[in-house]
Amino acid sequence: MSRRTISHETGAIYEFTPELEPIATVESGAQLTVETRDSLDGAVQSESDVIESVPKDVNAATGPIEVEGAEPGDVLRVDIDDIRLTEDRGRVISIEGFGLLDGHEGIEAPRSRITPVEGDATLSIEGIDADVPVEPLVGTIGVATESESHTTLVPHDHGGNLDTTDLCAGNSVYFPVFQAGAMLAMGDCKAAMADGEMCGTGAEIGTAIDVTVEVLSDPEIELERPLIETPEAWKPVASADALEAACELATRDAIELLAAEHEVDTTDAYLFASLVGGLEISQVVDPLVTVRNAVPKAHLSAPF
Repeated sequence: MSRRTISHETGAIYEFTPELEPIATVESGAQLTVETRDSLDGAVQSESDVIESVPKDVNAATGPIEVEGAEPGDVLRVDIDDIRLTEDRGRVISIEGFGLLDGHEGIEAPRSRITPVEGDATLSIEGIDADVPVEPLVGTIGVATESESHTTLVPHDHGGNLDTTDLCAGNSVYFPVFQAGAMLAMGDCKAAMADGEMCGTGAEIGTAIDVTVEVLSDPEIELERPLIETPEAWKPVASADALEAACELATRDAIELLAAEHEVDTTDAYLFASLVGGLEISQVVDPLVTVRNAVPKAHLSAPF
């Protein structure tokens, strides 16, 4: 099956809402190449280009893409088959009013650093004698929301600005479907990023993302928030206004999966999760923070 290309030049959103209108319609099982622009819309091309404050429109997400047959209560599976960089440089920046150490002594904002990509293997920051491996990931990906609207800067139950390093080639992400057609959109990719995204960005860059989409109808497990599948683990992903609250949501989702898998009550699943799960920080800089709870596949088979 040939891949259909859907470009940000055709359409991109800055807000996930319940009433999204598609720029393309595809069938379940479709293989797509989604072209994205960098999260700053090309505003930083040199280190003299700085962003004084968080833009009103940021993290353009290519789409929405309607997936035929998706209905509320279904699950949308998105396989991330490949992520290719479409620029020879990324950019990592600080912005006043944003970032984990915003306002701390010695932290200057705004500042921009260009991260040239050398071949397809490493990128660097001038003045620092170290190469950083290119490990592309999707920062913002999600579906139409259930009721409230969220900008593409915000992570929530629909996905959105999850900024999670596991959103990379070879992994899959599952979303609850809240609206007919699901209305998938994605962008805000990074050439590299550490867990936490401490300064507020990774190496922001344009990409071409190969994905395969599939509607899972009438799933046995009700999915409330995104779920990531890696070759080794299942990872419920949750966002909240405080780190502890996000941890609680991700843990609740993990123990519900374990309880169903092992046919035990919630308490026993909770005790078991404390032995085999593992909380991981995705990002701590967006309006909500995001965490995931990794449960090895040795203890949790496919929930769908």
